[in-house]
Amino acid sequence: MLGRYRKNKHNAMGGNPFETIVQACQEGILTINKQGIITSANPAAHEIFGYEAGHLVSQELEVLIPHRFREKHPGYRQSYYKDPQPRQMGVGRDLHGLKQNGETFPVEISLNTAQILGEEHTVAFVIDISVRKEVEEALRRSEEQLIVYAAELEKRVQERTKELERINAQLGEEVEERKRAEAETRQALEREQELNTLKSRFVSTASHEFRTPLSTILSSTSLIERYASGEMAEKQGKHIGKIRKSINHLNQILEDFLNLSRLEEGKIDPKPEDCDLQEICQSVKEELQPILRKGQQISIACSGEAFPLHTDPRILKNIGTNLLSNAIKYSPENSQIQIGIDYQSDQVQWTVADQGIGIPEADQKYLFDRFFRAQNAMNLEGTGLGLHIVKKYLEVLHGAISFKSIPDKGTTFTITLPARYAS
Repeated sequence: MLGRYRKNKHNAMGGNPFETIVQACQEGILTINKQGIITSANPAAHEIFGYEAGHLVSQELEVLIPHRFREKHPGYRQSYYKDPQPRQMGVGRDLHGLKQNGETFPVEISLNTAQILGEEHTVAFVIDISVRKEVEEALRRSEEQLIVYAAELEKRVQERTKELERINAQLGEEVEERKRAEAETRQALEREQELNTLKSRFVSTASHEFRTPLSTILSSTSLIERYASGEMAEKQGKHIGKIRKSINHLNQILEDFLNLSRLEEGKIDPKPEDCDLQEICQSVKEELQPILRKGQQISIACSGEAFPLHTDPRILKNIGTNLLSNAIKYSPENSQIQIGIDYQSDQVQWTVADQGIGIPEADQKYLFDRFFRAQNAMNLEGTGLGLHIVKKYLEVLHGAISFKSIPDKGTTFTITLPARYAS
């Protein structure tokens, strides 16, 4: 497989047409003779196991195996030479390697055999899968959290149901009392239905939104590990871009959940100061330039005599980022997005208008609900939390939000803010 090899001060690989490929490969490649001695190792193998160049050659293979597994490993090696078929190790179980500094880490190994200078050798291909394991663990923890949250919601439904049964049991013979109790029961049942819908929507949305970016990270990382440098750099860049986009998406989802939790628990404490709303809009515009679709343009227009707002600029920036990123996401290429600031005597009206897909009339009354996604936006990424969080932020700042939308024509959001925040 590898042909003949020659020894030098760094390695035992060399003198064959494939040496350059082996040396440049990002997978660790080791050759081991029947006595368990490493006869060659490429640079990636030295890097994976934390050795300086050439220091793995002539070492016993067991120096790369954690102490708790060393005793049985020679037997496994001899068993392999009795039936030296190509195989992938670790299927159905975890494998670990040992670095020179004593650190253990998860690996994926595939084996083959080759005749080198007339002697049969084992060729091992080694990949460090630490990142993959970390992502899998993060996914597992996320799933556990979803299960716990779903159980809590179910418990609340059961408690509310018991409360309804108690109310029904106490209904008296008085007609007016019965009518009142029946009205309360209907309202409570409607609330329970909304709670069930919320639970289902949350589990479905969160599960999908967590799995999709994490799956992309796993697959793209695995592909990058197998690409060489040089002519493969373009493919590497493509998959690295996917990883970055998915990580940013996941971070935004987590940030939405954290912001919602803080708002509902009353942990958002505004820190008002004099700020320039036009500068905030310009900053948001510049930060979102990388996600603009082809030909999209953003304009900022002001009217009235400008004055600084005395409010929390950090919250204003979060609101602007949410509304403008939605306008970009739900608008087509070559479209205009307009930001308007109208300074009035004691307040400011702030608008964000797009030429996007709009909001179906039947969905408009639910637009600021938690986890709500309009029917025409189901195929686009998102959690359904953004506008709900914006509305909560504006309540904290004593502001208000409204909108006008025509399907397939566009949507305009209008925010009204007092000139000075009053605690």
